[in-house]
This record gives sequence, C-alpha cells and structure tokens, in this order.
Amino acid sequence: MLNVDAALAAAASKESSGVLLQLGLVLFGLGLLGLLAHRLKVSPVPLYLLAGLAFGEHGPVPLTVGESGREFIAVGAELGAVLLLLMLGLEYAADELLAGLRHTAPAGVMDLALNAAPGAALALLLGWGPVAAVALAGVTYVSSSGIVAKLLSDLGHLGNRETPTVIAVLVFEDLTMAGFLPVLTALVSGLSVFAATMSVSVALAAVVVVFIVAIRLPGTLARLVFSPNDEVLLLRVLGLTLLVGGLAGLANVSATVGAFLVGVALSGPIARSTAELLRPLRDLFAAVFFVFFGLQIQPTRLIDVLPVAVALAVITAGTKVATGWWAASRAGVGRGGRLRAGVALIPRGEFSIVIAGLTTAAAASTDAFRLDPSFGALVACYVLLLAVLGPVALRLLEVRRLRPDRRTAGFSASTGRG
Repeated sequence: MLNVDAALAAAASKESSGVLLQLGLVLFGLGLLGLLAHRLKVSPVPLYLLAGLAFGEHGPVPLTVGESGREFIAVGAELGAVLLLLMLGLEYAADELLAGLRHTAPAGVMDLALNAAPGAALALLLGWGPVAAVALAGVTYVSSSGIVAKLLSDLGHLGNRETPTVIAVLVFEDLTMAGFLPVLTALVSGLSVFAATMSVSVALAAVVVVFIVAIRLPGTLARLVFSPNDEVLLLRVLGLTLLVGGLAGLANVSATVGAFLVGVALSGPIARSTAELLRPLRDLFAAVFFVFFGLQIQPTRLIDVLPVAVALAVITAGTKVATGWWAASRAGVGRGGRLRAGVALIPRGEFSIVIAGLTTAAAASTDAFRLDPSFGALVACYVLLLAVLGPVALRLLEVRRLRPDRRTAGFSASTGRG
C-alpha cells in the first residue's frame, strides 16, 4: 500500500513539475515579448494575443499543463481583467469624470453612435443574434485607453492642443463601459427580463452611490485602506477589490465594474501610491489575460474571418477618425491636430478583449444563448489589426509633420537661410 501511495505521490510531483516548467517557459516568453514591444515602442497586446494563439490546443506549440494549469491560467486571466479595470479607475477622480462627461457629452454620443453601429450591424448581418450584436458593438466602440495613453506619451503629444479632447473622449468611453458591462452580463447570463432589470439597476445604483460618496465624502475609502506599509496597503486594496468584484459577480454584475468603481472611489495620494504598487501585478496578469483569450481561438479561424475583420477595421478606423476630427474641431483645434486626434483613437485593446472574453465565457458555461465559434476569432483578428494600425498611422503622421517641406528647404538652401 505504501509503495502505491509513494508511486502516486511521485507521479503527482512529476506532473506538478511539468506544469511549473511549461508555465515558467510561457511567462519567460511573455517577458521577452514585452521587452521586444518596449524596444519597438509598441503595445505588447498584439504579441500576447499571438502567443495565446500559438500556445492553444490547435496552435503550433500547444500547452499540456493539465487541469490544474488551465485553472491557474483561467483564474490569472480573471484577475488580470479585474486589475486592468481597477488601474483604469485609479486614474480618474469622480469629479473629473463627471466634469469630463458634461463637457464631452456631444462628442461622446457621436462616438458611440458612429463606432458601435458597425459592430452591431455586422453581427446581425452574419445572423449571430441580438446578444452577439450588443457584444460586438461594444468591441468596435471602445478605444484602448492603455495603448492611446502610452502612444501619446511616447510621441510627446501630451502637451498638444488636441490631447485634452482625446483624453476626454476616452474618459467618456470608460464611464460608458461602467454601464455597458452590467447590461452585457445580464444578457449573456440568460436572465429573465425582471432579473436582468434588477441586475442592471443594482449596477447603476452602485455607480451612483460610489460617485456621491467620492464627491461628497472624499477620502472615505482611502482612509479605510490606508497604511504607511506598502505590503499592508497592497493587501488591503487588492483584497477589497476582489471582495467587491466577487459580490458584484454574485449580483450578476460584472466583477470588472466593481473593480473600476473601487478605483474611482480611491482618490488623492493613496490612488497614486496604489497605482505604483499594482502596476507590476497588473502587467503580469494582464499578459495572462490576453494569452488566455488567445488560447481559446483556433488560429485557422483567423484566416477565415480575415476579410471581414479587415473590412470592419477599415470602417471603424474611419469612424474613429471622424469622431476625433469633429471633437477636436469643437475645441478649436487646427486641421493637423484634428487628424491626429482621430488617428489616436483608432487602437482597440483591453476593453474589447474584456467584452469578448465575458461573452465567450458565458456562452461556454451556459445554454442561455449560442455564440458563433467565429466570434472570438473575429474579435482577436480585429483587435490585432487596429492595435497595430493605430500606432503605426500616428507615427507616420508624426514623421510627416516633422519632415521639412522640400520647397521650403530648397528656398532656404538657395538663399543661405537655415
């Protein structure tokens, strides 16, 4: 009997070692991809998605991590989505969000109308149904705050006249997502009309309460979690975020909305300190999140959906340019700035993948609605295209802007003026 137990323990230990070995290789590989993205000054999101496609069951180097390894990756991916939204909330104070919402409302409504419509229309044309139409509308609507912010910083555009307009549009989108995600969660969960209405009402009520508390009683939550010790502060904030996210999930509200609200409710110096502490964790688990999404997609499906993804990317790149152009023109920005504002809004990224991940996970775990297998592949291909196209287009605009005019250069050379 002892020999059998010893043999089982040895087999389990060997399996555990194999899982750790593969997960270690994956994380180290992601680190190399992140370094490559940093050197190229591009977002690592497309590279992480490609890694997920490569490591998937039908990819060229499929992972065989077993049930425990898959559970680790799944939990890590969920934590990555929660941390992405928490960090996004930490960037905004409640009063700034509301002020930006009032100021940018016309441009925000135009952004929603122009960019959500193509996704919804495509899903309906493909016969995917109304739930998939709502999900794809969210995917095509929201720009990637992370990619856009990094791009503006890398190119030195933070002081440009059009940049406040770009940031205001992004803030409007992020706040819209706080209302959109509960609606989508209710739809994909297959709740009754009454249950769905209650779920969305709870989520919206939570949003209102958080904003009231954050504006009327600033610093309340900050005092609750504050600690001069970094370790204690990190544990308190992360614990509170997971607690609120778990309660939100029990109420059929997306856990990511709860995380976003916790971030908004924290304000002042503690928000900056928390952001600095959480950034490495966010980057780690966000990478796992993007890889996990890619793992669920068959690479061959990307080829099948490529023409549709390209068409959708071209259309929605155009609608984003139109949005930025119009919004910047209302702020009195010149033609060059208007174009830069529109191009800066093109990239899609983390929010689009959060929406797609939420939808595909719900479809896999419930019979409430059937999701076409091409949905995830279309979103992945679409995000890959625009996460690359947007930064490249803005960099080309920057090169063109900085390049001296040939006629002016010739005139200067002929007259001796430099």
